[in-house]
Amino acid sequence: MLRLSDRWGPVLTSHPETGMGFQVVSIILKNGMRYDQAIVESGVITRIQGRTEIPFSEDEISDIVVTHDKRALRVAE
Repeated sequence: MLRLSDRWGPVLTSHPETGMGFQVVSIILKNGMRYDQAIVESGVITRIQGRTEIPFSEDEISDIVVTHDKRALRVAE
């Protein structure tokens, strides 16, 4: 899990929740990599679909885009 700083609060609160207490987002890194179908709960990236860990730190993030992509809600295999 990765707790986000208050910097991302305005980005996340300007969009409705995807479900009760969470949003589905895409994370874009400064190096151009993109991680779609990430779950953010109460300011914490809790998981990314298809990954067992969060493969970046907050200082690598350039943007967070709320997508509500519900494919991320599938149970991890």
